[in-house]
Amino acid sequence: MMQRFTAKRSVQTVSASLLRRCISSTSQTASVKDTDEFLARLPPFEYTPPPYSGPSADEILTKRKEFLSPSMPLLFRKPLNIVDGKMQYLFDESGRRYLDAFAGIAVVNCGHCHPDVVEPVINQIKRLQHPTVLYLNHAIAEFSEALASKLPGDLKVVFFTNSGTEANELALMMAKLYTGCQDIVSIRNGYHGNAAGTMGATGHSSWKFNVVQTGTHHALNPDPYRGVFGSDGEKYARDVQDLIQYGTTGHIAGFMFEAIQGVGGIVELAPGYLSAAYDIVKKAGGLFIADEVQSGFARTGNFWGFEAHNVVPDIVTMAKGIGNGFPLGAVVTTPEIAGVLTRRCYFNTFGGNAVSTTAGLAVLNVIDKEKLQENASMVGSYLKGKLNQLKEKHEIIGDVRGRGLMLGIELVSDRKLKTPATAETLHIMDQMKELGVLVGKGGYFGNVFRITPPLCFTKEDADYLVEAMDYSISKM
Repeated sequence: MMQRFTAKRSVQTVSASLLRRCISSTSQTASVKDTDEFLARLPPFEYTPPPYSGPSADEILTKRKEFLSPSMPLLFRKPLNIVDGKMQYLFDESGRRYLDAFAGIAVVNCGHCHPDVVEPVINQIKRLQHPTVLYLNHAIAEFSEALASKLPGDLKVVFFTNSGTEANELALMMAKLYTGCQDIVSIRNGYHGNAAGTMGATGHSSWKFNVVQTGTHHALNPDPYRGVFGSDGEKYARDVQDLIQYGTTGHIAGFMFEAIQGVGGIVELAPGYLSAAYDIVKKAGGLFIADEVQSGFARTGNFWGFEAHNVVPDIVTMAKGIGNGFPLGAVVTTPEIAGVLTRRCYFNTFGGNAVSTTAGLAVLNVIDKEKLQENASMVGSYLKGKLNQLKEKHEIIGDVRGRGLMLGIELVSDRKLKTPATAETLHIMDQMKELGVLVGKGGYFGNVFRITPPLCFTKEDADYLVEAMDYSISKM
């Protein structure tokens, strides 16, 4: 088995090397005229950014290499210096416009610099920036009430954090305190953060450092495309039962999941999986923890990703889209579970900051006022249909998946073997950037386009994205 794997990797390495030489050759001969003509079809947009007079991309890159952590990646071979943004568009230092189909990693749900988010934040920061939650302040109270109204059942107690990692760390600790158990079950290929507990819950070696990670058991990934049981969710759920039965005392603290795996490559969980896993986890005394950091706030066409699976979690964590770019996260749970934090003193200095919670309330208002949930469902379904048509045209597209405006396109060099087309993915991303379209990537092999645009995305934007992808793949 190891010999066959090594041989396959060797072939992939040779293929990637050959592809890079081909890419270099085609890049040099690509027609600037063709690109300019294509760019002329970018949907019209009534905004022109003011002239930029700051440092150039090269100057920033030099400082970044000297003063910032070398662990921070860049998306493109020639990094972009983004200096302005408006709704679903971004602008570089030259004023060139780009259709943003990544939204700062599924963050800017309302659109860049949305005036109904910016204005209340400016008003708040002029009056009071940081009072601390040790004093009364209307911003945190009003936002927590509005946020709780978006959740079902008895999920109505909110604890604010600064990020998704912090929210997930807190959720894991609360589950352990509430149940008295230490074992957590999470799903392979999932991503939950980069701190001690969340790194343990993450089932993806790319994000795991060689530090002590104990007490987490990773269940089979119910991946309909690559998983061993295809779309049979109940068969995958039996693995959760086996993990609990053979790897724990029979009792666990909780089960943490993403309804759609974001970093893992926009992987939808197989139908029936979560409802079957819910019964298993409850019998083992565990709490059901929904990580909605990427799938929350109307992105999937539901307000929360878990709503499509007919389950009600005990704890819901969130970040990213919650603040439209402001550093903000939250844990929402029941009054009974929330009570565990009164056993000691637990506090977060910036969690619930007046400016961030003002932004959070503004986000909820914009989502409702502009019907962004409905738009995500409608435009997302339209875009997914167009991408499936593209799949019929191009053999390199192995799978199109996701819901709403959280979509993934997996590229493979062999559909039957599902061989990851990693180098090709990078090249197509770069080509699409030249055509004015920005997408993200993910998946264990880095061969999945992550399409997570602002929820104000239009059908015209979707058409242009598909045309740009079609053109870029055709030029391979």
